[in-house]
Amino acid sequence: MAQTDVRPIVKLRSTAGTGFTYVTRKNRRNDPDRMVLRKFDPVAGLHVDFREER
Repeated sequence: MAQTDVRPIVKLRSTAGTGFTYVTRKNRRNDPDRMVLRKFDPVAGLHVDFREER
C-alpha cells in the first residue's frame, strides 16, 4: 500500500523572476493549498513573495 508523506519537501520560487528558490517542508494536513511566504531574495536584494511550485 502506497503511503503519502504528511510533510513533503516543497520548492519555493521567487515571484521577482530571478529564479532563486528556497527548499522547505510543509504539513499537508494544515496547509493543503499552495504555500506563499514573504522571504528575502538575495539576487533582487529585497523581500518578495515566494510561491510553492510542484
